[in-house]
Amino acid sequence: MNYFRASNNRLLSATLMLPIASHAFSATPEVTSGNNKANPKQPNVILLVGDDIGYGDLQCYGAKNVKTPNVDRLAEAGVRFTNAHCVAATSTPSRYSLLTGEYAWRKEDTNIADGDAAMIIKPSQFTLADMFRSVGYSTAAIGKWHLGLGDTGGGQDWNASLAESPADIGFDYHYIMAATADRVPCAFIENGKVANYDASAPISVNYKANFPGEPTGKDNPELLYNLKPTYGHDMSIVNGISRIGFMKGGGNALWKDENIADSITSHALRFIRNNSQHPFFLYLATNDIHVPRFPHPRFRGKSGMGLRGDAILEFDWTAGQVMQTLKELGIADNTIIILTSDNGPVVDDGYADQAQELLNGHKPAGGLRGSKYSSFEGGTMVPFIVNWPGQAKKGLQSNALFSHIDIMGSLANLVGARMPQGSAPDSKNRIDCLLGQSVVDRPWVIEMSNTRVLSVRTPQWKYIEPSDGPESLSWCPEVETGNKPVPQLFDITSQKWEKNNVAEKNPFVVFELQNVLRRARTKF
Repeated sequence: MNYFRASNNRLLSATLMLPIASHAFSATPEVTSGNNKANPKQPNVILLVGDDIGYGDLQCYGAKNVKTPNVDRLAEAGVRFTNAHCVAATSTPSRYSLLTGEYAWRKEDTNIADGDAAMIIKPSQFTLADMFRSVGYSTAAIGKWHLGLGDTGGGQDWNASLAESPADIGFDYHYIMAATADRVPCAFIENGKVANYDASAPISVNYKANFPGEPTGKDNPELLYNLKPTYGHDMSIVNGISRIGFMKGGGNALWKDENIADSITSHALRFIRNNSQHPFFLYLATNDIHVPRFPHPRFRGKSGMGLRGDAILEFDWTAGQVMQTLKELGIADNTIIILTSDNGPVVDDGYADQAQELLNGHKPAGGLRGSKYSSFEGGTMVPFIVNWPGQAKKGLQSNALFSHIDIMGSLANLVGARMPQGSAPDSKNRIDCLLGQSVVDRPWVIEMSNTRVLSVRTPQWKYIEPSDGPESLSWCPEVETGNKPVPQLFDITSQKWEKNNVAEKNPFVVFELQNVLRRARTKF
């Protein structure tokens, strides 16, 4: 009996209009020569990565209580994947793999990064941005970064040019958050320096000890006039919200949370306009749904689901602004938009924003088991939409198994880039699948939980390796990690929600999927 079969009955091989933000613009690369009209060999590429957006958070994926008309228009005119997966259930490793084509579990320092972590992707690595630059593209990273800055963790001088930044890994321009909105430093970094730097308020950051006399959320809750924490997130206070880590100074450089989306979006649109006559690659990473959720007042109260729901509307607005700008510039038909999320959703992630209480039947993970942090499907199954007018299949729902790990290899093939030997070692060319011209499954994908437990997902099966770790998060017990001291196997085709562990009944399948992990781990 053949237990190890793909859903397409092929034998699965085991080897296989914008308010201007308060932050002033610095010049982004302007290219006035070249031709950015329809050219299927050199389309513009926008990788729009939402933060903590679940499989069920968007209207086109079944969300009932929140409207996402702009995202829905992208899906209606493109390919909407229903079986796409990020590489890891948390931000840093997921983004590492997305930009390098290498599984994050191959690199030890790809856990959730502090705001003062050193650059995790090293200048010697060939990245997605390097790949595009090698064939003449202008490149930018705008928004959430969370992959470290500088060459020494905890040793950055935030008052000068950073020793290492996205400029060293292929990005011509960057305007980024060092980590996330819940971690210090709470200032944007533009081209290796703090944006809008205020010399009267030099910046200091420490993740081990507070600075004398600086208030914290733990000791000074009366200063938390915007959001209060439910657990953790009780260190330095910026904009009436306490964060993870300690910071002093910043002055005029400090962001206001309600303006983060405006600032990210406006800088992205500026880059698009400045490069409208030349091929460009834009890594646009929003923060909206990630805590602390504090959207602009024009979105506040509009979703009926509190701040988390309002943040989803804000994300949809960003997508709409990008779409409108491309249309106005006449380059929409020559631009690929890939919209996805870095990992699955989490509802209570450390702030008292009533996200759980106001769900009103909304299912952020679309009914999947697990969430952000987890080995279960809710942690790594994400929205994934590909829109390229005239090239990507219009209105296609693709059920093909697809992984973020193959984005780099696929796009390199599309634009004719030659990658150095050893780069993007885990990324395969699946451009036909990406554009909806094929619905062939990937044989398997490997995923990682927040505790670095690995799982293998095939079109039929989900295998989670044994782990002695806790079965729920210590700081949020309702979040399942997926950890068990025994092998777990779920037949996704018969029970999508991972309820019944059938490992004992299918020892051959367990053996084969264990071999997938063993071979992958010993690949290099």
